[in-house]
Amino acid sequence: MQHGKRGPAFWLLGAFFCLFVLFLYGPTLTILILSFQGPSGGLTFPMNGVSLHWFRNLFEKQMVGDFAGSLQRSLLLGVAVMLVTVVASFSAGLAFRSRFRGSGILFYLAIASLIVPSILISLGIGLLYRVLGWDPAWYSSAFGAHLTWTLPFGLLIMFAVFNRFDRRYEEAARDLGATSWQTIRHVVVPILLPSLIGVGLFGFTLSYDEFARSLYTAGTFNTLPLEIYGMTTNVTTPVLYALGTVTTGVSFVVIALSLLSVTWLRRRRARHGSDAGKAA
Repeated sequence: MQHGKRGPAFWLLGAFFCLFVLFLYGPTLTILILSFQGPSGGLTFPMNGVSLHWFRNLFEKQMVGDFAGSLQRSLLLGVAVMLVTVVASFSAGLAFRSRFRGSGILFYLAIASLIVPSILISLGIGLLYRVLGWDPAWYSSAFGAHLTWTLPFGLLIMFAVFNRFDRRYEEAARDLGATSWQTIRHVVVPILLPSLIGVGLFGFTLSYDEFARSLYTAGTFNTLPLEIYGMTTNVTTPVLYALGTVTTGVSFVVIALSLLSVTWLRRRRARHGSDAGKAA
C-alpha cells in the first residue's frame, strides 16, 4: 500500500474540522470548567480556586429561580412525550405499511409542523387556550406543543425502519399459528426494539431541551430551559454554570443508558439465537 504526500487540501480540511470541534464543544467545556469556581469566583476566568460550592448552592433555596421544580417538570414532561411518541410512531408505522384513502394527506399534515416556526406554534397554542378560557400549563398545552415537534421525527424514523422490515417474519409467525397481537408482541417489537429505543431517546431529548415551543405554553410554572433563560438575566454567580453542567450530565446519562440497553438487547438476542441453534 502506497502512502502519498498529503496535499494542502488535507491540511485545510483538517484545520476546518478542528475549528468545528472547538466551536461545537468549546462553550460546553468552558461552562464545565467555570462551574467548579471557588466560593469567591466569578463568571469569567481566571479561576478563583476549585470547589463544588456552586453545585451545593444549586440545590439550596435560591432567591431567584426554581431549579429543582423546573428539572422535575422537564423530566416528567420529557418522559410523557417520549412514551406517546414511541407508541404513536410505532402504531403509525404499522398503519402506513398499507395504502389507505387519505394516507398521503394525513402524512403531510403530520409532518407539516416541522416547517412551521416553533415560536408560532407555541404562540398559536397559547392563544387558543386563552380563547377557550383554559390556563396553559406544562402538562397540557406544553405537552401538546412538544408532541408537534417530536412526533414528526418519530414518524419519519419508523417509516424508514418499517420500509426495511422483512414481513416474512410475520408470515412465518402466522403460519405457526400466532395471532396478530402475538406476532406484534413476540416478533415485530423485539426486532424493532433498538429502533424504538432510539425514537424514545430522540423524543425525550427534544422535549427536555425545547425552549421555543414551551415559551407561551408552559403556563405559570417554567420548564428547565425557560428557567435557565430566566436565570441568565438575574443570576450573576457560577451557579448558572453548575446548572448547565448538571443538565448536560443528565443528557449524557440518558444517552449512555440507551446505548447500554441496546447493547444488552443485542447480546441477549445473540445468546438466545445461539441457544436455539444448539437445541436444534
